[in-house]
Amino acid sequence: MPDLPDSLLKIGELAAHAGVSIRTVDYYTTLGLISPAQRTASNYRLYRSDDVDRIHLVQRLEVHGLPLEDIARAFAAGPADTAEVLGQIDTDLRTLQEATDAASPEMHGLLSVIANRVHSLITIAVQLPPDLPL
Repeated sequence: MPDLPDSLLKIGELAAHAGVSIRTVDYYTTLGLISPAQRTASNYRLYRSDDVDRIHLVQRLEVHGLPLEDIARAFAAGPADTAEVLGQIDTDLRTLQEATDAASPEMHGLLSVIANRVHSLITIAVQLPPDLPL
């Protein structure tokens, strides 16, 4: 996608740049996944061009099974202590590996699917631009 100007976008422009419908932008706004930067004198919502990236992030997380309400809660929580979060991820991954090692052949396949999903989510999280407004 070409670089967008730093100017504010009307809801239709944001939807077009993000490749979603205006209804999706409206729904994401209602859930608190994105927020208008300001309103015009006519009360039209204006969004930042960064919201295109945020919409794409929400879509990637949703594809990986995270409910929109959970994503909205995570955004609302604000930035967390990175060391604490990474420590918890490390502990959880070790626990998952131990469970996989001790699992029956039937459960091994399921735990492998879960491990792959976790890996995908971590990959997405690591790719988040540090300046993405959460």
